[in-house]
Amino acid sequence: MHIALTQLAAHLHKGLRPLYTLHGDEPLLQQEAADTVRAAARAQGYTERSTFTVAGAHFDWSAVLAAGGSLSLFADKQIIEIRIPSGKPGKEGSAALQQLAEAAVGNEGALTLVLLPRLDKATKTGAWFAALESHGVTVQIDPVERAALPQWIAQRLAAQSQQVVDGEEGQRTLAFFADRVEGNLLAAHQEIQKLALLYPPGQLHWEQVEAAVLNVARYDVFKLSEAVLSGQLLRVQRMLDGLEAEGEAAVLVHWALAEDIRTLKRVKDAVTAGRPLPMALREQRVWGAKERLFERIVPRTTDAALARLLQSAHKVDGIVKGLSVPDWPQQPWQALQRLALQLGKLALAAR
Repeated sequence: MHIALTQLAAHLHKGLRPLYTLHGDEPLLQQEAADTVRAAARAQGYTERSTFTVAGAHFDWSAVLAAGGSLSLFADKQIIEIRIPSGKPGKEGSAALQQLAEAAVGNEGALTLVLLPRLDKATKTGAWFAALESHGVTVQIDPVERAALPQWIAQRLAAQSQQVVDGEEGQRTLAFFADRVEGNLLAAHQEIQKLALLYPPGQLHWEQVEAAVLNVARYDVFKLSEAVLSGQLLRVQRMLDGLEAEGEAAVLVHWALAEDIRTLKRVKDAVTAGRPLPMALREQRVWGAKERLFERIVPRTTDAALARLLQSAHKVDGIVKGLSVPDWPQQPWQALQRLALQLGKLALAAR
């Protein structure tokens, strides 16, 4: 059984199931979801807790299986918590998880909680994960996307009886807050809590938030790619500055930008040759958010524009590897910024 994170509290209110699996790469939301499950379990008399962290190929699964099978009529009910940071339980672990999932049905003495990172499609179709899903409840914990971050912040502020002022100032305040904490939800949570300590319940003004909220944003290359293809030029510049400050490899940033340009060119060539756009996107493995962006850009750009971008990407490839290229900045990050803005302006023109 699969439920959304937003449904978890209501689900637990109706009654506990013996097995829960939480998977995702957002530490704050996973921690809060696990705390919610634990609190519901404690309220139902689960007073003991055993925690196992699966580390390495030689983890002893027999201890986990023994914990689930050691309950007696007079034993306290317990939570058995299994953390698999790699998301790869291995052959022995796969068999053990299937055994635990099957044993959980009807076992009122133990509640099993499995914590996993974000899983790829192949892993989610594996036998062990299928067993967890069919015999228990799975919750996929997705990150809060940048577009939804201001509303998420507003909801968290409301939970501590605070809110930004109405109108344009309030929207500007939330946008500023989101810029400061993007990609770092745990730090965002801490900054929101700090506002509760600094200011009383009620309205928060721009000046108060600006003075209090630290710049704790973290960026990744793949989010940069989406920002570029969305034509969000100011955000692109901010993300490049952040990636450079965090010590990200310039060659990796170049690879992401160049791969987007090459993929755009391949999709455009396929469409020009008579391929339907949806088919061309599938053939180039363009999915999700990028698929929607490509659907807007490809029909509105030209072969010549993409050829120029490819040439620019080739020049920047040399710069990030230490070569000198005429008429281009010789510093890798300055060259990357020019390339990203060229692609971003093409995307912006396609809106």
